[in-house]
Amino acid sequence: MMMVVCVLASFIVKGKLVQGWTAGHATFYGGSDATGTMGGACGYGNMYSAGYGTNTAALSNALFNNGVVCGACYQIRCDDKKAPQWCLSGKSFTITATNFCPPNNALPNDNGGWCNLPLQHFDMAQPAFLQIAKYKAGIVPVVYRRVSCKKTGGIYFTVNGRDYFELVLINNVGGRGDITATWIKGSNTEWHQMKRNWGENWQSDSYLNGQSLPFRVTSSNGRNLTMLNVVPSNWQFGQTFASSLNFK
Repeated sequence: MMMVVCVLASFIVKGKLVQGWTAGHATFYGGSDATGTMGGACGYGNMYSAGYGTNTAALSNALFNNGVVCGACYQIRCDDKKAPQWCLSGKSFTITATNFCPPNNALPNDNGGWCNLPLQHFDMAQPAFLQIAKYKAGIVPVVYRRVSCKKTGGIYFTVNGRDYFELVLINNVGGRGDITATWIKGSNTEWHQMKRNWGENWQSDSYLNGQSLPFRVTSSNGRNLTMLNVVPSNWQFGQTFASSLNFK
């Protein structure tokens, strides 16, 4: 992942609470059209078809938590008290966690190693970064907080894999935005819990071909949704299906 390096190293501090918000820092990557943000460690692939567009960010190790926060939404704003020359004063912006910003331990935390532990850092898609700060800044101090994800339509399920191995990508999740547990049921089987394979890709090792597939998901706040009749019995690997339900 490409990182932007600049001279504002003095702003790098360990995150702390600031009036209900947490202090961190932000850079940008992916180019002006955000093409470099497609794919990523959450597995969403094309951010437009996944429903996230360019309002996204890669999170540092201290925040990413091995993909557990994939899909979580954060309200973020440039800290104009620390960097008034670079911030677009008063503007906040909501982004979704869709990627991982890897550490670079060959560089110091205050000079290029922006995503090293314990830093709380957002490497934002360039169009998102430009909503809160000037391009020339490169890196800016920010304050951020978790917020509810506002999504249109239901949760999406993309069924990949092969026989006896279903790898289901879950996206467009509202509410907390992140999924902590998932269950799947074939029309001829009982419910069984899936395993997180990577990012928001969840794995089942059952033979479910030719069966309709309901899903049950749990969000990080403990809320559950059971979605029946999501995938019809004539499904094929590689297809995406939308439920009629979502978290609010």
